Amino acid sequence: MTASEKPVLEDRLAGMVLNSIRHPVIMLDEAGHISYANADAEAFFRSSASILSRNTLDMLLPFGSPLLALVKQVRENPSPVNEYRVDVSSPRLGQDRIVDLYVTPVSESPGSIVILFKERSMAEKLDRQMTHRGAARSVTGLASMLAHEIKNPLSGIRGAAQLLETGLNDDDRALTRLITDETDRIVSLVDRMEVFSDERPIEREAVNIHVVLDHVKAIAKNGFASHIKFHEDYDPSLPYVFANRDQLVQIFLNLVKNAAESIGHEPGEITLSTAFRPGIRLSVPGMRNRVSLPLEFIVQDTGPGVSPDIMPHLFDPFVTTKPNGSGLGLALVAKIVGDHGGVIECDSVPRKTTFRILMPAWQSGPLDDEHADEKPYSKKAGS
Repeated sequence: MTASEKPVLEDRLAGMVLNSIRHPVIMLDEAGHISYANADAEAFFRSSASILSRNTLDMLLPFGSPLLALVKQVRENPSPVNEYRVDVSSPRLGQDRIVDLYVTPVSESPGSIVILFKERSMAEKLDRQMTHRGAARSVTGLASMLAHEIKNPLSGIRGAAQLLETGLNDDDRALTRLITDETDRIVSLVDRMEVFSDERPIEREAVNIHVVLDHVKAIAKNGFASHIKFHEDYDPSLPYVFANRDQLVQIFLNLVKNAAESIGHEPGEITLSTAFRPGIRLSVPGMRNRVSLPLEFIVQDTGPGVSPDIMPHLFDPFVTTKPNGSGLGLALVAKIVGDHGGVIECDSVPRKTTFRILMPAWQSGPLDDEHADEKPYSKKAGS
């Protein structure tokens, strides 16, 4: 190796190392321009390195961002600084961009600063997911108690009302019908809650998620969402999901129905999308190893959005914004996703509410005959 080749090789190796780091890394020059950005930084700032090099950091961040203050601090006192849970959210970077920061001067290049971003959003979402599962477990005990302590007396009340009805006039008979109808409504509510107490193992298999989503869309288009335009953005190479098909239909039918109800009778759109997102791993109770969740399924609508007051409790039981809602639909969705070892999260701004589900892929060997006969899904269009 010649002396002239050595610096080129070192620069190439340095680039390879920085691009292999799964965190955004940028370097600022003395004037504050971004002189280097690794691959993850390009994804984080949603711009290529060449475009980023034309900008200063303050052009990419909201006014008064804590990161700008940290950069100024390191310039004035050249020593590394760590800062945790810094909000860098902006229209450019998106909502809920919470990061840990490592800001350090570059001794070999006076005035230059290196910044490493460690995103906390997924960790925060996983923590919230554990909270949702705990809430679902609390409903499990309540459902078991209600099924035993309430349904039996209600059956007696309903039977007594029906016996009384035979000897009453029309006015009084209306009251007994009211008793019967309200009793049936309570029993129906208890039946819905009993689903939470079902702890039987899930019968799972390799499922083509695109077939499930098309089935849900067909139900919606021929019923409650006939006036809504659907868009699909499917990854045709996506592997099968390891799940129970009927429960997947239940999940997405619930989410699509919620989206349609959010849009109401006004013109609106619902987008169904799938993607492969490697790198997310989660510890699941009852399993020795961490489970990889590379499959991302999204239901997005153009409704008015979820109130910030409701958002932290969206998947808790009995939380609803509907006048006649029970608040069990999304709680049940969270339970089913959790039972599959997956994660569900919601991001919402006006005209863009996104429910995102991460689930495990089928990891077995060759598919059985039923699935081996299926053709690869290649649709990527709107309707």
